[in-house]
Amino acid sequence: MDRYRVEPGTTVRLSEHDPRDDAAFEGAKKAGKQRLEELNGRLEALQELLYAEGRRRVLVVLQATDTGGKDGVIRHVFDGVNPQGVKVASFKKPTPLELAHDYLWRVHPHVPGDGEITIFNRSHYEDVLVVRVHSLVSEQQWRLRYDHINDFERMLAEEGTTILKFFLHISKEEQAERLQARLDDPAKHWKFSLGDLEERTRWNAYQAAFEEALSRTSTPWAPWYVVPADRKWYRNLVVASVLVQTLEGLGMEFPPPEDDLTGVVVT
Repeated sequence: MDRYRVEPGTTVRLSEHDPRDDAAFEGAKKAGKQRLEELNGRLEALQELLYAEGRRRVLVVLQATDTGGKDGVIRHVFDGVNPQGVKVASFKKPTPLELAHDYLWRVHPHVPGDGEITIFNRSHYEDVLVVRVHSLVSEQQWRLRYDHINDFERMLAEEGTTILKFFLHISKEEQAERLQARLDDPAKHWKFSLGDLEERTRWNAYQAAFEEALSRTSTPWAPWYVVPADRKWYRNLVVASVLVQTLEGLGMEFPPPEDDLTGVVVT
């Protein structure tokens, strides 16, 4: 999965990343889904181990354009994991109370605790994405935030949090198809708003904002992965593979029992 990792210090050009790429898996969609089931089972076991050990924390950041598949990743990749140790935090338009504080104030309370995996469905990166595209603060102000974010994530990492950040990369054509599918299905109308079409007119501005954010904030302690996301099955496979590989690399162990269990028999 290193092919999708953004190396620190490199400049990202999304035009150089194929959103329909599936080269890291030699198999068809059906085989990919079978592999995802295997990864789901492995992730479930690793998440239980993380929770039982209770010493490490994992933060998963999901960012994408509208219809990029953040909800789909959460639904399919984390299928079967114990919800006791996995939390999802969504960051929508800030409230007046949140706006009265610094922009990271609303984020910090949601980072994972010991033994937890927390998934950010959108995140603190909205403050260098939406804020930038809509000119909600000055350019001087949002440009300072790249360093703020790097320092914030470094602090989390040094305190024991493993951070994985995924940009779900779809094409403009794929977005059009997904938006139309929501319009065509009455059961999905709740997921559609006319504002989605207004945001779509800013496609190029968002692409530029994502490119700079990915370039400026992919660090050794909090790397970004540009995930090809036009093919949903492959998107899920990439994210699950990175998660499993990362968790396996933590060297986790179940804690010893509190009591000596030698010779204990339940009668």
